[in-house]
Amino acid sequence: MIVLGILGMFIFSMSSIPFQSYDRSQNWNHPHQNTVGSAPPSQFTGSEPEEVTINAELRPEITGGVQRIEDLREMAQTGKAYPFILGNGQVLGSYVIVSIKENSSQLNHDGSARAISFSMTLKKVSDIALGLEGRALLKTIGIVRRITGI
Repeated sequence: MIVLGILGMFIFSMSSIPFQSYDRSQNWNHPHQNTVGSAPPSQFTGSEPEEVTINAELRPEITGGVQRIEDLREMAQTGKAYPFILGNGQVLGSYVIVSIKENSSQLNHDGSARAISFSMTLKKVSDIALGLEGRALLKTIGIVRRITGI
């Protein structure tokens, strides 16, 4: 099984949600003070939480479909933070799911979709995995990677 990434215990793979791309974005705050006769000075006040957007095109006949998206919606509904790890082993930190969008197209005669465009936005809440579940997950991934050589 090719693992593209892991969010908590949800594995992004060819049989679940095979994402084609992800975007990472972060902003840094530099508020300005208005002054008379000169350029407004700014002050660095810190960064905004990083956001990651995962984009996928699902083909329910071949890949995961609506049920896998519903699994992610249930995770989002808990409000919990989940560790996010890319398939190459890079641990990005802990994230909460802030939005899920899907667009169904190429509908069959019963209304089921043959193609589902999917995107999900995650917001970083910590640089490290939270709680015992996160630590256990990271240790498990490390063991699996050593055994399988992935």
